[in-house]
Amino acid sequence: MAVQTPPGAAPQAVPTSSTAILSLIAGIVGLTIIPFIGSIVAVVTGPMAKKEIRASGGALGGDGLATAGIILGWIGIGLGVLALCGGTAAIGIPVCLAALGLATYRSSSLVPLLLAVL
Repeated sequence: MAVQTPPGAAPQAVPTSSTAILSLIAGIVGLTIIPFIGSIVAVVTGPMAKKEIRASGGALGGDGLATAGIILGWIGIGLGVLALCGGTAAIGIPVCLAALGLATYRSSSLVPLLLAVL
């Protein structure tokens, strides 16, 4: 049964957990401005916020914000790992092929340029 407020009385707003807000903001920042670090902060602070909200016994809200922060954080970490793997493959495969002598050296090839950088 829902709690009913007397007529004419405004319902009380439940304050939102600051940690939940931090988790959401860190998740957004992890996808935009500071890719990997913001995502890790979101993944760490999200469960902390959920625990804080449960321990408050209904005095704090923001469970959805904490969940969104966790989800955004894991998406950011996943994209970061994919980018790291893709970058490693984009540089590592041509370098390995050149080291084995299997790469063809054409004027448009990037292998000599990559070897010169390394």
